[in-house]
Amino acid sequence: MPSREELLVGAHLSTSRGGLVGAAQRALAMQSRVFQYFPKNPRSYRPKEIDRAACERQRDQVRELGVLTVAHSPYVTNLSTQEPALAELTRDSILNDLEICEAYGTEYLVVHCGRAVGAGPEAGRQAMVQQVREILQRWNGRCQLLLENTAGQGTELGQSLAELAELMDEIGSDPRLGLCFDTCHAFAAGVLDFDHLGRFWTDWDRYDMGERVRVVHLNDSKFGPGSRKDRHELLGQGQIGAERFARLLADSRLYPYPLLIETPVAKEEEYAGEIERAYAWATGGCSPETGDR
Repeated sequence: MPSREELLVGAHLSTSRGGLVGAAQRALAMQSRVFQYFPKNPRSYRPKEIDRAACERQRDQVRELGVLTVAHSPYVTNLSTQEPALAELTRDSILNDLEICEAYGTEYLVVHCGRAVGAGPEAGRQAMVQQVREILQRWNGRCQLLLENTAGQGTELGQSLAELAELMDEIGSDPRLGLCFDTCHAFAAGVLDFDHLGRFWTDWDRYDMGERVRVVHLNDSKFGPGSRKDRHELLGQGQIGAERFARLLADSRLYPYPLLIETPVAKEEEYAGEIERAYAWATGGCSPETGDR
């Protein structure tokens, strides 16, 4: 079992109170050294103007606090759109997010895999591959773009580990391209099968997830395995549950990554309990049946 110091467990926090520094201070109060944030309005493509000097001051303060940051692109982003104007808007939006991340010193930007709306999966896949290639060609910074696996709602791409690996291979080798693995999405897609957990880890190794994944989203699921419904639940209170999370976190293959929680808490401060629960499962400090210490 790892010690708490060997793990990075955090949550998605708002920067509306005190900016990046305020969020970092609240993360520390929750016994966390990492958090995720939205670089701009999560429901809009509209670019955000960047005051680089102000961002860099916050970057330096957050580094002094010893807190790492991860960003998440707006929910509206669709890398597989077939509309040329919307595809351009999407590229510009993601490049704007990457520029914000760079100014803040954020290492990773997470974006959902595309939705092949009205085009069929192969056309959607090719559109996504081309879109990501163009973004990386235009991006000159160090921040890495992480494609997040999906639950398979509707026409979503990027569900299985094999598909994620194939997408990355087709886009082409670039050290600034990686993956974000979401436990709720994988469970709802039928990929994270706790009846055959050994098979899941075999596929994890087969498709080189250890090198491709950079961030993990640690979320429970409101719906059951294979439901293809993306609805997060509080840790241990959903269909994954405490016992299964304890089994999952017993494997050291998840320890190198920031484990970020995006569960539907009523108040942001309640993430402290979610973070503590994840720490306890990973370090063997609680009952796997209940999640209690």
